Amino acid sequence: MSSTLFRTKKVEQSILDTEEPEHALKKSLSALDLTVFGVGVIIGTGIFVLTGKVAKENAGPSVSLAFVVAGVVCALAALCYAEFASTVPVAGSAYTFSYASLGELPAWIIGWDLVLEFALGTAVVAVGWSGYVRSLMDNAGWHMPMALSGREGASGFGFDILASALVLVLTGILVLGMKLSARVTEVVVAIKVTVVLIVIIAGAFFIKSANYKPFIPKLQTVEAGGSLKAPLIQLMFGWAPSNFGVMGIFTAASVVFFAFIGFDVVATAAEETKNPQRDMPRGILGSLIVCTVLYVAVAIVVTGMQHYTQLSVDAPLADAFKAIGHPWYAGVISFGAAVGLTTVCMILLLGQTRVFFAMSRDGLLPRFFSHVHPRFRTPHRPTILLGVIIAILAGFTSLSELAELVNIGTLFAFVVVALGVIILRRTRPDLHRAFRTPWVPFLPIVSVLATLWLMLNLPSETWLRFVIWMVIGIAVYFLYGRSHSRLGRHQETTADEVM
Repeated sequence: MSSTLFRTKKVEQSILDTEEPEHALKKSLSALDLTVFGVGVIIGTGIFVLTGKVAKENAGPSVSLAFVVAGVVCALAALCYAEFASTVPVAGSAYTFSYASLGELPAWIIGWDLVLEFALGTAVVAVGWSGYVRSLMDNAGWHMPMALSGREGASGFGFDILASALVLVLTGILVLGMKLSARVTEVVVAIKVTVVLIVIIAGAFFIKSANYKPFIPKLQTVEAGGSLKAPLIQLMFGWAPSNFGVMGIFTAASVVFFAFIGFDVVATAAEETKNPQRDMPRGILGSLIVCTVLYVAVAIVVTGMQHYTQLSVDAPLADAFKAIGHPWYAGVISFGAAVGLTTVCMILLLGQTRVFFAMSRDGLLPRFFSHVHPRFRTPHRPTILLGVIIAILAGFTSLSELAELVNIGTLFAFVVVALGVIILRRTRPDLHRAFRTPWVPFLPIVSVLATLWLMLNLPSETWLRFVIWMVIGIAVYFLYGRSHSRLGRHQETTADEVM
């Protein structure tokens, strides 16, 4: 059985499968498109919200260093993603990479993980977008009925119609084609980046050096406890994370990591890229560098405008401008956040449909979903199915606690990809690699250790939910995926012919 569970799919076969007419996606994306996609999905709730939270609770003005630490951890993983995406330019990202290096069962596990990550991420972001839009509508004097804003009205019914409608509209855009999706993303990202630059440039004129003192506040240690709300590392070793001090920077990095989630989604579009060997590394690394620079700049500005002890946790950027007597900027920032979350939602939905499509094409999910639209050359069936499901999920659920599952799902994918680079270097040294991760195996090992450190700082209940989802996934694999695997059937046919 172990030989079937860990059977690997050759890179050459994965690439050959993409050339089948009924399963072939249209290649229309450039390096610029990929970079815009990355920036579009990374810059979202994190930059508009988390800056104030971690500055006030964990790192003070040194929150800018926390963004650097989180960015470095992501960069280590990004180098591994870049090698895989340029070597195996196939839809599915970490799922496809795992199939080529670790085997079928690990690939299924990571694919199942990514489906959850992107689904919850899309729903959570859609709900957040709805909140920003309702706020703008309230400011304009337009008030939605309670029952249609996600909150229970007099009848006891509550459905967030804005969040649901957003997901359905974006689903339609994705069905119509990647080029249209790329153009919509470019316009929205331009607006979002402009708003971020306004914050940086305008805020720089109101910086007071006194607000940076102390840059690294005095160390405080959180009392150890046994609650499932506590980080897993605290329950395992009795070690409690630190607030402030040098260790507070690393604790803060575990939190602000959420702000970087998304660059891995770029890898899911490898199959739809004109020149993936050249453009995938540029898109992945380029988007991460741009966002890290913007994050650090925003953190420096906002903690210079207002002392970290006075920063708002819910809307630090907007409230910082209100505090200095410029409320007009708050409206601009809220508008930028609402516009920005649109692309985050769309690109997360894009990533999920591509993973689902790849798993279906391999037979691990029903192959009904692996056929592309004859005109638009997009995986319309899984896009519509998942879009409707997520629209319903976003309408009925706040998902605030489940949002952390997005974090652990991404980190888990980082670990698998880093290990996959090491293994594929040993098992297939002959493969042409347009981009090579430097210092293998040292750098991927450091990436794994750094990622595991961040994972251990997540709440224990997040780990519990993650394990439950994985157990369900393994059951689905043994009940369906293993017996319907395209690779498995091909090997059985080959064996019969030999006999």
